[in-house]
Amino acid sequence: MLKLIIGNKAYSSWSLRGWLACKQSGLAFEEVVVPLYDADWEQRRLGNELAPSAGKVPILWDGDAAIWDSLAILTYLDALTGGEKFWPSERTARATACSMAAEMHSGFAALRRKHAMNIRQSFPVVRPDDDVVAELNRIIELWAQARARFGGDGNFLFGDFGAVDIMFAPVCTRIVTYSLPVGRFASGYVDTVLNHPFMQDWIAAAHEEEWVIAQYEPSQAG
Repeated sequence: MLKLIIGNKAYSSWSLRGWLACKQSGLAFEEVVVPLYDADWEQRRLGNELAPSAGKVPILWDGDAAIWDSLAILTYLDALTGGEKFWPSERTARATACSMAAEMHSGFAALRRKHAMNIRQSFPVVRPDDDVVAELNRIIELWAQARARFGGDGNFLFGDFGAVDIMFAPVCTRIVTYSLPVGRFASGYVDTVLNHPFMQDWIAAAHEEEWVIAQYEPSQAG
């Protein structure tokens, strides 16, 4: 059986992507949640299970093969399942989807840095910094183009739930957590993603966690 090691569900955006990929694959997998940055973290991250990724999560084990980084996990699972569960089949749609997933993987640094994922919180409306607004505008532009060109009759960016929705899922949580300004179209897509059964399971589990990372909790950080 596959084994996926992830961090706190309330905070770990990359773990969310890796977990959604495993769920979307339909393959059986063991899930192991490790609390990030607790008293045992430095020792734990040096252990054998996390060593290949230099202590980062998520990491997927398939026997003695280790796959780390969310996009690598998604790509590996896509190959295991015959290439039919994650990407659109049409050539142009697939090219666009791959590009969008890669841009999400490598970009939007301001949004990540200034609005860390925190599923358990809901902060009042505060206008984000200009660099965050610019990144949000780019994200919404990508969403709108994908839906208009490739969404068809489906509810997700390329019709059915897939790789690009997985990559942008943590952005959807951030939009809600920080009351980020987006239009009606984007709000509708955010609701669609967050109401997906996989996301509902993740969100419920995040609210059940007792771990708190102070740096992501303004009330705790003081």
